[in-house]
Amino acid sequence: MRSHGNEGGLAHAVIRRFNVLRPLSEDAAAALEQTILEALFRAGPGEDLTVEGDPIDSVRIVLSGWLFRHKTLEDGRRQIVNFILPGETCDAYAYLLPAIDHSITTATPVAYAEIKRPRFEKLIESERTLAEAFLCETALNNAIQREWAINLGRRAALEKVAHLFCEIYERLRPVGLVDGNSCNFPVTQMDLADATGLSVVHLNRTIQELRAAGLITLRERMLTILDLDALKSAALFSPGYLQLYRRG
Repeated sequence: MRSHGNEGGLAHAVIRRFNVLRPLSEDAAAALEQTILEALFRAGPGEDLTVEGDPIDSVRIVLSGWLFRHKTLEDGRRQIVNFILPGETCDAYAYLLPAIDHSITTATPVAYAEIKRPRFEKLIESERTLAEAFLCETALNNAIQREWAINLGRRAALEKVAHLFCEIYERLRPVGLVDGNSCNFPVTQMDLADATGLSVVHLNRTIQELRAAGLITLRERMLTILDLDALKSAALFSPGYLQLYRRG
């Protein structure tokens, strides 16, 4: 069940990530933090924040926890089309369209800001660097989505899973959620299978191959990459599509 709150520190991941996308002025960072704290919500795992076809009139920013975007066929088959991580927006500028074209569901307990359109537009009109950061965020999400399309359509099973591990690790790094060569990975095997287009059996076999090769360990919701260069090589992973993270 969602609840309001008013806690300092929750905006840290967002401000840190936005400062990489487009360095913020002190005033811009303060305005963003205040807006977030005035629009704070929480949700438990397995809750739908929005369902395909819903009208949308706000911008949601993830402060902590993981969510995923997904679409479901009429026969119940589900495809996860991306994970949404701390510091990222669920749907910047989606309010410009009549309805959202996918569903967003929490994978873990989450804290998020839900900023109504009038407040959001006032924020980006008053702070140009924030407007540019949200535009960079949208461009980066589009680049990530294109890479996911390649992952599903062209990469082999081991490459798919290895690529996803590399990407998540690199996306968590700028917001300080990587500890050495480890990061939280709080998704089920079913979710991971739905994200890579594999059966659960095939996914489990593929993870065992990566473990046997000495590339990763995955236990107790924690991913440890034992050899990042080798994992990137196995995944045919090139970080160029995440280039916006290297700004600033």
